[in-house]
Amino acid sequence: MNQILLYCRQGFEKECAGEIQDKATAVEVYGFPRVIKNAGYVLFECYQQGDAEKLLQTLPLKSLIFARQMVAVIEQLSDLDPGDRISPILALGGELPKCGDLRVETPDTNEGKDLLKFCRKFTVPLRQALRKRGVLLAKENPKQPVLHVYFTAPGCCYVGYSLSNNNSPHYMGIHRLKFPSEAPSRSTLKLEEAFHAFIPRDEWDERIAPGMRAVDLGACPGGWTYQLVKRSMFVHAVDNGAMAESLMETGQVKYHAADGFKFEPPRKNITWLVCDMIEKPYRVAQLMGEWIIERWAVEAMFNLKLPMNRRYEQVKEDIDNLKKFLIENGVKFEIQAKHLYHDREEVTVHLRRLN
Repeated sequence: MNQILLYCRQGFEKECAGEIQDKATAVEVYGFPRVIKNAGYVLFECYQQGDAEKLLQTLPLKSLIFARQMVAVIEQLSDLDPGDRISPILALGGELPKCGDLRVETPDTNEGKDLLKFCRKFTVPLRQALRKRGVLLAKENPKQPVLHVYFTAPGCCYVGYSLSNNNSPHYMGIHRLKFPSEAPSRSTLKLEEAFHAFIPRDEWDERIAPGMRAVDLGACPGGWTYQLVKRSMFVHAVDNGAMAESLMETGQVKYHAADGFKFEPPRKNITWLVCDMIEKPYRVAQLMGEWIIERWAVEAMFNLKLPMNRRYEQVKEDIDNLKKFLIENGVKFEIQAKHLYHDREEVTVHLRRLN
């Protein structure tokens, strides 16, 4: 087969399909997406033989906003015998690269959740059989490709692989986090996941370090401020609503009852600007650009709320306009955007000034 399988949030298949179409064309891989509404995944059918492998090699997963995982499909198996689902998968061994890990997965849907128990139970005997056949290395190797068996129904699965240097390291492409009971709102998980997604772990000590100064625009009740305080930062919390008393009692938070679009930090020693305001996305993107251009902050993490229609097109336009704004003002930067697991009708964007 000559397909790429992309995992996404249920209900965002159209956005995932539009994006892979654009990105594939940009690297001269031509094809078309197959979309099933609310399936939790998209298949991109390449026209030229070998282009699925080319796409896996040349298109960074981190450049895709709506895709959680990217897998080159070897075969779609259907009507599997409940008494022997392993043999048909083993028969594909000659078409698969030598893999260092196995993930038996399912879409992140209600139907998929019903399959999760089976997937976990099936993983053990399948792993043993694959190792015996030599398709899977005897020990896990994080540098080798990952073998994916993706069940969309009890007797139907896609078998393929992802590249270890261009995939999500997480099962089903989902970084699951535990909600801290002392946090004032569940939105705290958005910022925590964003730090994991956008900041390499070996750079945390330098880039999200204790003692840094931060600003949280639209902070109430303090879900994002909590993540900064937990990392021993000092935070200017800006909002007309009240902050959680537990955060104010830390002595690390200075509260400003002000409009986030009009606030200016009293001292320009801010490392992190974070923002989860419910506002038109183009206004938020413009505001983040102004802070970075004025050198009021070094890095920004913010959410862009998605419209009801043309969600991919709109967020792409807002990010492209932000890039143009920064370039026109002589700013060198890096920017990433992702529809994170803990996001809903928004995408999270990370922006960092480099000069």
